[in-house]
Amino acid sequence: MESFLLIIWATPSENLYFKRFRLVSAMLITQKIGLTRIFSGTWKHLLIDLLVCFVAFVVNEYFLIQYLQLPAIVPTILGTALAFFVGFNNNQAYDRWWEARKIWGALVNDSRSLARQVLHYTSEVSTLSAGNLESIRHKFIKRQIGFVYALKENLRGTTDRKYRAFMSSDDVATIEKESNKANAILTLHSKDIAALNQAGVIDGFKLLAINEIIVRLCDGMGQSERIKNTVFPTTYSYYSRFFIWIFIICVTIVTADLVHFWSIFLGTLVGYVFLTIHTIGQALLNPFDTIPTGIPLDQISRTIEINLLESIGEKDIPQPIRNVDKDVVM
Repeated sequence: MESFLLIIWATPSENLYFKRFRLVSAMLITQKIGLTRIFSGTWKHLLIDLLVCFVAFVVNEYFLIQYLQLPAIVPTILGTALAFFVGFNNNQAYDRWWEARKIWGALVNDSRSLARQVLHYTSEVSTLSAGNLESIRHKFIKRQIGFVYALKENLRGTTDRKYRAFMSSDDVATIEKESNKANAILTLHSKDIAALNQAGVIDGFKLLAINEIIVRLCDGMGQSERIKNTVFPTTYSYYSRFFIWIFIICVTIVTADLVHFWSIFLGTLVGYVFLTIHTIGQALLNPFDTIPTGIPLDQISRTIEINLLESIGEKDIPQPIRNVDKDVVM
């Protein structure tokens, strides 16, 4: 139950009634969310729920009851079907979110491994001085940081071009010609290790090991883009909301015969539960969006940046991304 409460307040439903509650690349990091924060994100659809139940009660009380008495079996069957349907939606949404988190967890490990191998799998040769080799290593590792920021920018749809700060002017000029900047950076990686292999700096076995990591980085990039570009079937979301509203109306009408005016509040309560659970699933469908339930790409990218800069002995190390009010991390 606590895990559900973590994301109730986000309410990022893409429909006529709800507006996405946005922060700058935040992710929840606490298991205790106050009631104020919960209702700050759900009060709009709670009011709409209350209004619909009120209208349903009035229509039934002064018009519909004269012609039809709705049997209790209707909301019973409909509620059971909705529970399975909404539950299935939420399971699929969570699988999508968790896959995205695993992909970026792997990108962290692969970036660290790539930096370690570039530093220790390359050796000096007579045609390359120690200073030049160190410069090549640092350039390669900083470019990997640029790859992470370029991929994040692509997934977020931003244009801050932060990757430029970690790359040479020649590399920037090369990748700016490409539509997929992150993929262009991996191409530069492959060209560099091929050149180092020809120069004798990296032997064949170590070349294969480094290339394997580059391939995994490309896989992670492609998997992230697949999640970003694959739209969850809109029929699931649309029909779920449509049937939930029918269910809310039916509950209000049926309970009106038993508790009269209090059926408005009963219908509102039942509807609030279903609408909120449905909203939870919708909040997880787009894990790379800048919402509280999204993957903390800013934090992960900064972690990679810190680790890789430390590996090459840089002194100017940025601070980790801090949390916001101990509830979300940027």
